[in-house]
Amino acid sequence: LPQLSRLGNVAIDGIIVVAAWYAAFFFRFDQDITYRQENLRDTGVLFVLAAKLAVFVLFGLYQRWWRYVSLRDLVVVARAVLVASVAGALLIYIVRPFPGLGFSEPPATLARGVVALDFAFTLLGLIAVRAAARTIFERPPPGFLVAHGREVLVIGAGDAGRIVVNEMLKKRRLGYTPVRILDDDLRNQGMRLDGVKVDGTIDDLASILRRTKINEVVIALPDIEPAKRQHIVAACRRHGVPVKTVPTVHEILDGDPSLLARLRPVQVEDVLGRKPVALDIAAVGGYLTGRAVLVTGAGGSIGSELVRQIARLHPSSLVLVDHAENNLFEITQHLTERGIKGFTPVIADVKDVTRMERLLAEHEPAILFHAAAYKHVPMMEANPGEAIRNNALATRALAHLAGRMGVERFVLVSTDKAVDAATMMGASKALCEWVVEAVAQEIESTRYIAVRFGNVLGSSGSVIPIFRRQISEGGPVTVTDPEMTRYFMTIPEAAQLIVQSGGVGRSGDIFVLDMGDPVRIIDLAEDMVRISGFEPVRSEDEAGAGRILIRVVGRRPGEKLHEVLFDDDESVERTHHEKLMRARRPRIDAAWLEARLTTLEELLRDGRVEEASTLVHAMMAAPARGERAPTA
Repeated sequence: LPQLSRLGNVAIDGIIVVAAWYAAFFFRFDQDITYRQENLRDTGVLFVLAAKLAVFVLFGLYQRWWRYVSLRDLVVVARAVLVASVAGALLIYIVRPFPGLGFSEPPATLARGVVALDFAFTLLGLIAVRAAARTIFERPPPGFLVAHGREVLVIGAGDAGRIVVNEMLKKRRLGYTPVRILDDDLRNQGMRLDGVKVDGTIDDLASILRRTKINEVVIALPDIEPAKRQHIVAACRRHGVPVKTVPTVHEILDGDPSLLARLRPVQVEDVLGRKPVALDIAAVGGYLTGRAVLVTGAGGSIGSELVRQIARLHPSSLVLVDHAENNLFEITQHLTERGIKGFTPVIADVKDVTRMERLLAEHEPAILFHAAAYKHVPMMEANPGEAIRNNALATRALAHLAGRMGVERFVLVSTDKAVDAATMMGASKALCEWVVEAVAQEIESTRYIAVRFGNVLGSSGSVIPIFRRQISEGGPVTVTDPEMTRYFMTIPEAAQLIVQSGGVGRSGDIFVLDMGDPVRIIDLAEDMVRISGFEPVRSEDEAGAGRILIRVVGRRPGEKLHEVLFDDDESVERTHHEKLMRARRPRIDAAWLEARLTTLEELLRDGRVEEASTLVHAMMAAPARGERAPTA
């Protein structure tokens, strides 16, 4: 069918070429055309037709859908017609394909006016037929202004708004009818998108919902400010109108291009209170293109998003390492469904040094992202030995292996809990950062970099899935302390930071993202309750239909009231990106660290976990450091 469609397109263009050729002669000579010009017209038409269609094929005109023709496509058409007209005229001049005229006069010369008119008529014909095709395919069906299904108010008259309105009108079976568009750009007021009028701004939303029957609101602004999105959600909630949003830019790149198919309810990530940081992945991720890359913890929340973003940068090979079979299966399915090739899933434990050595020898990665770690604070408090083994000691072994096996860059995923560590999980990640500093001093052939960030919204075990589950169960939503604050970022932001830091970092660097102001956990919980369509309350007596209790349960052992991003002995250094910072501090004493890590290994081997925990806390209290790392 696609081939038949293309042949049909070629046939239509052929008819236009022939008609334009004859029209050029008619308008150039009118009734005064001579026998010689008629001979030129009739015998040259096949040569012109062959030349032009050949040029059109070379320019790829039949690899483009007419129903989706754009201004860029029409520019290509214009260039193809210009080249085709010149090619056809030259063919006539050079070959001179004329039979004998029956008299001594030579055949006529192709007039310049004919060439010019032929170009104009061909160009107009090709553009007209493509524009007509798109108009026919996109034309709203009869009676489209009469609502069918849900009456929708669309917010945003930009590219996303245009696509959403267009898809709603074309895909009537989905039951959406756009009836009004709001946009804050005053220049758009009174304009129409596919017949739907832009009539009002976001500030008018509340009054419109009060006066007009609207079944649903769709936010078609992927980069809208979180505060403004929150304003829209609040207005819709007051009037009992469901609200959905188009996906973010990250989601659009990572899935179905149909915006209408990917409309989703507004999530807490959308109203976080700050605009997500946009790092230039394409510009700084070039060091991954055409290179072999290995990711540990590839099935986790951060690791899987890291894999998705790396895959878009076209590495020569991508090795996914995880010890959790289900997590690894999920990310491999995701890549397979999107037609991504060149990746190898490997079930392996990063603590297995022999296994990891064989993997590095087999795949020879140039860049290694180490995202594998135990991260749940209460679980690590209950199992401190595993936190030390899996986080600190495994990172030490893998970092040394990377240097020995010729890895060019080793990028560690760290956490703000490593700063002034008060828990075993935080202390184990602080040891990981120290390992990166120490190995960077010993091995010059590999660049060692650490990336530190705060809480990641939506990652496994984070407060978002926990709150979401508690809300779905009717509450209560549990908060440890009403004054507790945390820094937050989205999963795509975290992955972007990791990739960018690996590209710009020098050996021994620790990078931190400027995540704005911290967010109160209780405010986050209340926002999630409201977004879910309920009213948050603080008293047991007030809980009931439509209301969900927010219960304060007290802080867990070692849990901080406020997290910080930098230690007291660290200075902050800005980088080329305003949101990406570098932490500078005195270098860890590599010999001191190696001696204590060796002791920890021996203690754990002998089952003396309590002594190992005591040693870790002592190391946190008084680390041995030398001179401050050099500044940029």
